[in-house]
Amino acid sequence: MCGILFTNRQNIKKSQFINALESMSHRGPDSMDELIINNNIKLGHNRLKVIDIDDRSNQPFWSQNKRYVMLYNGEIYNYKELAKEYGITTKTSSDTEILLELYSILGYKMLNLLNGMFSIVIYDTIQDNLFVARDRLGIKPLYYSIVNKDIIISSEIAAILLLKDKIEFDDFGIRQYKKLRMTVKGYTLYKDIKMFPPGHYWLNGRLTQYWDLEIQSNPPPDDEELKWLIEDAVNLRKRSDVPVGSYLSGGLDSTILTYILRPDHTWTVGFDELNEFKWSDLANSRLNTVHHKTIVDKDTFLETAKWMIKKRNEPLSVPNEVLIYLMTKNVKKKNTVILSGEGADELFWGYDRIFKWAQKADYLNINEFDEKYCYGTHSDDEVLDFALENIPGKKVLDKIAYFFQTYHLQGLLRRVDNSTMLCSVEARVPFVDHRLVELLAGSPFSWRMGRTFKEPLKRIFQNLIPNEIIKRKKVGFPVPLETIFSVQDKCKTPMDHWLDFNLSELQV
Repeated sequence: MCGILFTNRQNIKKSQFINALESMSHRGPDSMDELIINNNIKLGHNRLKVIDIDDRSNQPFWSQNKRYVMLYNGEIYNYKELAKEYGITTKTSSDTEILLELYSILGYKMLNLLNGMFSIVIYDTIQDNLFVARDRLGIKPLYYSIVNKDIIISSEIAAILLLKDKIEFDDFGIRQYKKLRMTVKGYTLYKDIKMFPPGHYWLNGRLTQYWDLEIQSNPPPDDEELKWLIEDAVNLRKRSDVPVGSYLSGGLDSTILTYILRPDHTWTVGFDELNEFKWSDLANSRLNTVHHKTIVDKDTFLETAKWMIKKRNEPLSVPNEVLIYLMTKNVKKKNTVILSGEGADELFWGYDRIFKWAQKADYLNINEFDEKYCYGTHSDDEVLDFALENIPGKKVLDKIAYFFQTYHLQGLLRRVDNSTMLCSVEARVPFVDHRLVELLAGSPFSWRMGRTFKEPLKRIFQNLIPNEIIKRKKVGFPVPLETIFSVQDKCKTPMDHWLDFNLSELQV
């Protein structure tokens, strides 16, 4: 897990480039290296050592034929199997080398073979060409700015801002954040800075989609097949040369992952007056891990939120992003890799209120979607129309399923990546394994929703985890915004105040 930075701008000095790279040192504190080719091609990398902790796997990384040089942020979990299948002999034991050698053999076609999370930049020194790619579902972040022929690519917006001559906010991006708690379809809060789209690659100046979620009517998977695939997704994510832990809130998703993983250390967080500690203790009663609880107070929450916003030059999505960060600061004392349950609600329709509405709806009514999905009182139908425009699917349910599995999920993944990488910890998300996403796409509403919340998950793991957690009602990640913010304007909700707070700290 790392931070990557690339530019071809000729007027950027080496010192300026290094300063931008250092702004992401939290993403990779174990080494920082830069490479300059032909005076203007600059590649920089911050490395967090997870697989093959030897310096031989530091980046920028050269291919064996010395034609390609790569920057890579992520993990390819099936790298050992791919090395064997394609007869790749390596000098390291890292997935980095195997990934680059696969590109040397197959080019962009290697993307469909990868099971993992990744953002990749590969420079072809012979053809003076650039290949850029991002994983299917957008687990690992990637931002870019292209002005005329000047290109800047980075894991974080803050580094790009340090290399730009002019910084302007984007009004439509700000409106998206105020309405959706995130930006969608490539937008950020800044003009000329975009998110590289998941499931795409860029080659010869052309952007191409290599993967998309196809939602069509499919029979439900067999319970044994689904159980095996969830377990395999977790087991693949055990691959690490550093200790792996797990978040354990006591909710269904984190409990299942933790019981499959069986780590030495587990982690939870909450406020003294509002937490899930009773449930996490119950979940841990059969595990006997060293279970760590982080307790947060109001002042720490606010101070940390302000620091995170200024550090990243971005607003936070939801308040629990602060709690994830504070918990993960403690995680770093024992674990460099952590498993998290993001993606389970999108797979198994944990947002039952909106999916039950979508099942019955004859058409996608913007006002009804606003009521079911959006927080706060701010109205902006143009933003909602933009977010839902051209979403595939014949039925409302299909469209909502696509929206949650792509756009909504990307917001959650940015949240967990931002919070964990600020602590130099790699978060892995087994429920976002693309094989699971493809397997469940288009499965029947009656099976996927069931008579109770997440019935398929409960059924196939009922003999693994405590029955009390199986029967537990779904709750959100609790943050007492009502007491954190003194609500003066009674016309505004606590979420209104949270969004306003973020934008004011950015001085938007």
